[in-house]
Amino acid sequence: MRPLDLTVATWRASSYSNQDGGQCVEVSDDFDAFIPVRDSKNPHGPALAFPAGDWSSFVSAVKGGTLGA
Repeated sequence: MRPLDLTVATWRASSYSNQDGGQCVEVSDDFDAFIPVRDSKNPHGPALAFPAGDWSSFVSAVKGGTLGA
């Protein structure tokens, strides 16, 4: 598998992040198969890349309040 070129990624803060306190999770929607996620306090640090379907399931569980239920 080829590594993702995150230098071309457009990042956005998660709507569930605490944007006022600077503790943001940022995601990029620029890739079809994977969703990269990073810590906004360390934009040049590591990022995690989740398969798009898994990320979608995670976000749905958070929104639905069923995460960990």
